[in-house]
Amino acid sequence: MLERATRTIGIAGLLLAAYFVLNVGLRLALPHSLELDEAEQSFFSQYLLAGYGPQPPFYNWMQYAVVSVTGMSIGALIVPKNILLFLCYLFYGLAGREALKDQALAAVGMLALITLPQVSYMAQQDLTHTTALLFASSLFLYGFFRTLDRPGIGSYLLLGLATGIGLISKYNFALMPAVALIAILPDAEWRRRALDWRMLIAIAVALIIVLPHAIWLQGNLEFASSDTLVKMAAGNEPAGIVRIGKGILAFVVAILAFAALPIAIFAAAFRRDFVLMLSSGNRWTGMMERMMLASLAGILLIVLFTGSTTVRERWLDPFLLVLPIYFLAKMKAAGLDLSAGLRRFRPVVPVLMACVLVALGFRVVGAGLIGTYSRPNVPMADLAREMTRQAEPALVIASDTYVAGNMRLQLPHVPVVIPDFPVAGIPAYTTAGGPVLIVWRGKKTATAADAVMPERFSSALTAAGIAPQEIGALSLPYYFGRQGDNFALGYAWVRPGAR
Repeated sequence: MLERATRTIGIAGLLLAAYFVLNVGLRLALPHSLELDEAEQSFFSQYLLAGYGPQPPFYNWMQYAVVSVTGMSIGALIVPKNILLFLCYLFYGLAGREALKDQALAAVGMLALITLPQVSYMAQQDLTHTTALLFASSLFLYGFFRTLDRPGIGSYLLLGLATGIGLISKYNFALMPAVALIAILPDAEWRRRALDWRMLIAIAVALIIVLPHAIWLQGNLEFASSDTLVKMAAGNEPAGIVRIGKGILAFVVAILAFAALPIAIFAAAFRRDFVLMLSSGNRWTGMMERMMLASLAGILLIVLFTGSTTVRERWLDPFLLVLPIYFLAKMKAAGLDLSAGLRRFRPVVPVLMACVLVALGFRVVGAGLIGTYSRPNVPMADLAREMTRQAEPALVIASDTYVAGNMRLQLPHVPVVIPDFPVAGIPAYTTAGGPVLIVWRGKKTATAADAVMPERFSSALTAAGIAPQEIGALSLPYYFGRQGDNFALGYAWVRPGAR
């Protein structure tokens, strides 16, 4: 029986490895224009900093390390992300093994993670910091469950490592250790795990990991929180019962959007067993219930306190990630024969994998049919090639991180900067040592971009006493697009010393 269970986990792992290889292959086969988060990573990978802006730096640090070794390429952006996602599934399966005490069910739980759209589709489409959060959350669940079941130095080290990584992956992870502590308080044996002297080791490890960014955050709190506050802002909605009601409704909708698909799939696969499990439970299911309820209560308090009317499903990622393990634990606690349900569930996994791959591919190659273009449809390689046909710049100055990241990918040996990201040591207009290329987004029309330099660039040149040598515009058709649907960029060449 043990040999069969181990073989099941091995098969599940191989299936997942093949799935992520296919994801990498698909992304490499599609146009190499970058998604928004990919472009941000491409741009930031030039710098090793304690903080980069509204997001914590774990993914940036990882990306910087990879690019430093391999150089900039689409593979350097895609492969590490898929490895993190694979590890997310792997550690989730290990967490399931601790809670379920069943190798075969743990393998099913690991594969069932694909029923969560935020994990299976959204993370592949264009999420980087959230991918790091998913990895950290799975690692935390494994470390936490292992510490409850088999406390030891290794378990506490793992718990501290996961906590530290999580805190520098996404700020909302900070709720995870708190709700984990709340969840074990009613259990006398588990409560002693939190009072164990080895918990100091976990805290020390987490603090060492977090310390560089925490020092930076102390002096940049307003900068780091600005994006989150904008996303949570209630807009023009006046304070009062209406805004509170909209915030609560958005919160409920986000929960339903996150949990609807896994609930529907488990209910369809396990049928009567799924209903019977509702009245069953054990200490593990009770602990997971307290974790989820405490985290959701915390998010609701934040929504009410900030007056937010917007709640995004991915904000719930670390808190509801445990759902598939929870469902399996409930059914096991009910003492049900799950063989029929598992037979119905297993074929769903490769079908969902195929659906994700098809959806990711069709949103690009089918863009002309549906008339909606994704960022890989943008002809960035052609635009960069046309702009630099006569010469290669010594420096590229871009209007935003999206343009900057794409230019960095197309010109990997050229430093790229943006005006609102000042970093010491970046070449300026007058010290670039060669021609400078300034690039900005053009008008979203099918005609050529306006060949008028944005004021922030022209005023900076005027202040430096430099005259642009050439101002131009390019408008090229989208990849897989309809005739007449173009994307435009404006550009200017500046040569230091030209006045």
